[in-house]
Parts: sequence; structure tokens; C-alpha cells
Amino acid sequence: MIRPHPRRVLLGALLAGATAASSQASTPGAPKRVVATFTVLADMARNVAGDGAIVESLTRPGAEIHDYDPTPQDVVRAQAADLVLWNGLGLERWFERFFSRVSGVRQAVLTDGIAPIGIGAGPYQNLPNPHAWMSPSVALAYVENIRKALTELDPARAALFAANAASYSERIRAVDATLRERLATIPEERRVLATCEGAFSYLTRDYGLREAYLWPINAEDEGTPRQVRALIDTLRRTRPPAVFCESTVNDRPMRQVAREARTRFGGVLHVDSLTGQDGPAPSYLRLIETNADTILQAFGAGEASR
Repeated sequence: MIRPHPRRVLLGALLAGATAASSQASTPGAPKRVVATFTVLADMARNVAGDGAIVESLTRPGAEIHDYDPTPQDVVRAQAADLVLWNGLGLERWFERFFSRVSGVRQAVLTDGIAPIGIGAGPYQNLPNPHAWMSPSVALAYVENIRKALTELDPARAALFAANAASYSERIRAVDATLRERLATIPEERRVLATCEGAFSYLTRDYGLREAYLWPINAEDEGTPRQVRALIDTLRRTRPPAVFCESTVNDRPMRQVAREARTRFGGVLHVDSLTGQDGPAPSYLRLIETNADTILQAFGAGEASR
């Protein structure tokens, strides 16, 4: 009997092991891992991915994302991912520094191709307002960018991602149509949406509302005496029935505005973060619908719109 040389046996075993490992790593059907910078993007990505990818958010529900402080564990999660999704337009001011610590991982900016609205005042004046997802019609571009990124990552699932994106886009269009109809019931002279952050520029543009706010974007100066006085003066001229604040910031300055402008605090709106599953905005579509409900009820148009 001819016995193979021991070195050849060892080499064959190593090559076989490497081939098996490579085959296992690229096994068809193994879902890719995707990380998004915040919960809204993660929810959109889950709707497009379906069971074709595992999607998680770096930030937790309820987190403020503009000046989020990433943890070492966030770096580990991003490094273990196959794809990282982020908003861009200056929203995640921490992201580029964060991603420089991650190597060899794909990334996709979900606002690519979107024409931004400029920030209207303050130190960031004329820079892009990053809250483009607050317009359901613009959110369709997010969905398409997610579809493209997932397809480039995993071409074998292109048909799945395309079908999911088409279905999700139809749901977004249905919400958009309903919101247009409902918000149109607010009398034109009352259509002033006053909020803490100027995060609603895309929404007010789409639905024929006028925008007012305390500060243009969550930053260092929030609720200063000058900001409070300027908004009070605006509201005394326009006299909307209610004002609002976002779920991730302190609403005390806006409550002061409501008292001094002789209007009322209409409730909390959701922008930068979803809630937990037991909250009022556990998904992007519910976030948009819940905000509309809050605005309409505060403006006395809730029943008329049903």
C-alpha cells in the first residue's frame, strides 16, 4: 500500500478546512448583518430587508441622536456588521469620527439624491436640514437607497428586497395621502406648527403648514431667553391654538412659551427616535400617524378629519 506523505496529508487537511470555512461563510441563505445609526432608519431597513437581513440600531428608542456619544460596544457592533446605514446631511455629527474606527465595512448614506431644505436660522443657517424622513414622500427615496444598498450587499436576494421595497413604499404612499386629507381640514389661518426644534421643514412644506420653532436644530443653545422671546412674539401674531415639543428634548422652554403666548401645550411629537413597542411610535409609519393625530387633536380638527 502506498501511503501519502505526512506533509501532503497536513496540507490537504488545511486546504479542506479553509474551503469548508469559506463555503460556510458564503452559504446562500445566511442573512447579512446591517446596523443603522438610529431607530427610524433601522425600522425602514427592516421593512425592506424582511427576513433577508438582520437589522439593528446603534441608538436605543428614545435616544437623542444629534450628539450621541457612541460606546466601545457600538464600534464592536458596527465592525461585525456587513453594512452600516446612516442619514447624512449633518445629522449624526458624531458618525464620521465614529466610523473612522471601523475598517472594511460597507456604508450607505440614505439621503443621497435628496434635495435638502436649508436650515433657516442660527449657527447652522443655510446648511442642510437633516430631518428629511419627516416627509413621507421624501421617505420613498430612503426606501430606494436602502434597497440599492442591500442589493449591492446581497445580490442573490435582489428580488426579495425589490418586492419588500415596493410593498413598503405603497404603505408610505397611503399614509401620505391620508395625512394630506386630514391636515387639509385645519383652517389655513391656524396652520402654524410651532415646535422646539426646527425638524419639521419637510413636513410643513408638503402639507401647507407654516413652521415656527425655538431653535433650528438640536445643538448647544436650546431654549435661550432670546429664542423664547422671539417665538412668543411670533405666536402672538399668528395665534395658533397649540404648540408642541419633541420627545427627545426638554419641553420646559416650550411650556413657558405657551403660557406667555396665551396658547396651550399640545403634546409631544416624535422625530429623531421611535418609542419602544409599547409606546405610541414603535415604527416609522406609526411615528408619522401619531404626530398627525397629536397635531389634529390639539388644533381641534381631530374629529372633523375622521
